[in-house]
Amino acid sequence: MKAELKPFWSKFFKFDWKFGLFLLLVICVPRFLMVLQANQTGNYGPIGVIMVVSALVPFIFLNKTARNKIGFRGSKKWSALALALGVGAAFSFLLYFLGQELYGNSFQNWYEYIGKSYQIPDVISAEDKLVLFSIMASTGMIFSPIGEELFFRGIVHGAFAKSVGEKNASLIDSSAFALTHIAHFGLLHIDGRWYFYSIPTLIWVLGMFVVSLIFFRMKTSSDSLWGPIICHAGFNLGMIYSIFYLL
Repeated sequence: MKAELKPFWSKFFKFDWKFGLFLLLVICVPRFLMVLQANQTGNYGPIGVIMVVSALVPFIFLNKTARNKIGFRGSKKWSALALALGVGAAFSFLLYFLGQELYGNSFQNWYEYIGKSYQIPDVISAEDKLVLFSIMASTGMIFSPIGEELFFRGIVHGAFAKSVGEKNASLIDSSAFALTHIAHFGLLHIDGRWYFYSIPTLIWVLGMFVVSLIFFRMKTSSDSLWGPIICHAGFNLGMIYSIFYLL
C-alpha cells in the first residue's frame, strides 16, 4: 500500500515511525499535562475532548483504504469479540485484587486514587449510586476505548508497524500507552500536594503495558479494532465497578 496518508498530509509526512512519533508527541504530551491539571482542579471535561480528538486522528490523516488496513473495519468473529469483553473485565479485577492485597484502601492503591476523580459522595443511596455508576460506566466504556484504541492500536501502531513490524510496533504503542497513564496514577495530587510512589507506579505502568498487549492480541484475534475497543470497554467496566462497589 503506497498512499496511506491523504494527499495534503503526504506532502509533509510518510506513514512510518517518524509519523508515529510525531502523533505520540502532539497527542500524548498535551494529554499527560491535561490529566495532571484535571487531577489538581477536579475538572475532567477536557479529558473527554482529547479522547474525541484521538478518535478523529485516523480520519484526519488516513484515507479510507489505510483506515481499513489499520483495522477500522467490522468483524464477524463474534466469539473473539465476546472473549475480548470478558478478558478486559477479568484483567481489571486482577488489578483490583492486586491493589487491595498490596496497599489496601490507601492512595497508593491505583483504584483508590483514580476513584477520587469520580467524586462519589460519602453518603449516597443505593439508587443514586446505581445511577452515578451507570453514567460513569457508560462514558468510560465509550470515550476512552474508542479514542485510545483508534489512536494507539490503530494509527500509531500502523505507522510504527510499517517501519519495524507488527510485534515491535505493539511493544512501542504499549509502552506509550503505559507511560501516558502515569498521569492517571503515578504523579498523585493529594490535599494540595504532589506525591510520587515509585513501586506502586511501576506496578501500575506494568499493568497498563500488559493490558495494552492484551488489547493488541484482541485486535489480531478479531481482525478488527473492535476487538481492542470492546476489550478496553470491558476493562473500564470492571475498573469502575470495582471503584463503586468493591473498594
